[in-house]
Amino acid sequence: MTRLRPATRADLAGLPADVAPGLLGAELTTVVDGVEVRLRITEVEAYHGKGTGPVPDPGSHARMGPTARNATMWGEPGHLYVYLSHGIHSCVNVVCGPEGEAGGVLLRAGEIVEGADAASARSGRTGRDLARGPGRLGQAIGLRHALHDGIDAITGIPQHGATAALLLGEPIAEIAAGPRVGVAGLAGTDAYPWRFWIPGDRTVSPFRWGRGAAEVQSAR
Repeated sequence: MTRLRPATRADLAGLPADVAPGLLGAELTTVVDGVEVRLRITEVEAYHGKGTGPVPDPGSHARMGPTARNATMWGEPGHLYVYLSHGIHSCVNVVCGPEGEAGGVLLRAGEIVEGADAASARSGRTGRDLARGPGRLGQAIGLRHALHDGIDAITGIPQHGATAALLLGEPIAEIAAGPRVGVAGLAGTDAYPWRFWIPGDRTVSPFRWGRGAAEVQSAR
């Protein structure tokens, strides 16, 4: 059985693409309105902030600088950036990188290892599909934009009836990497191989090209 320990801000202080692989196999526990769900992370994507690291990231929410939407990304590592996708889905990112530079790791998929009944009641799904994809994951663990944007997964301080705790384990021996899912243009090609997943895990979401990304990829 993998031994887990509470994550620290120092664990998350590196650049997103460096931190992201280390979150595979980690667990995120949420307690929302008294209901606990525990998720084992199986797929992630890194997003660098404006000026973070040697490679500018046109796919990042922070690429144009601080806004009301992305403010959490610019804060200290270990908070969760919860944003709304397509006006429907609450997606969850672990903020990482130096405070003030912005960066995050999107939790794309995971396995519900505790609280499956609660996760299923929230989503109407079962089994591997409970948290297969970032929108489903956010729904399964119960975190919602904008109530829980900025919740601290290091200290576990409650926020609007919820707590979150990130636990890290030993590095996964074998990981896969490739382009990010559904990201448009160059940002969705192998110029940014910042999607990481556990090979063969049935909860990992399927790959699809973003708008124009396949064309850019083939021209590279």
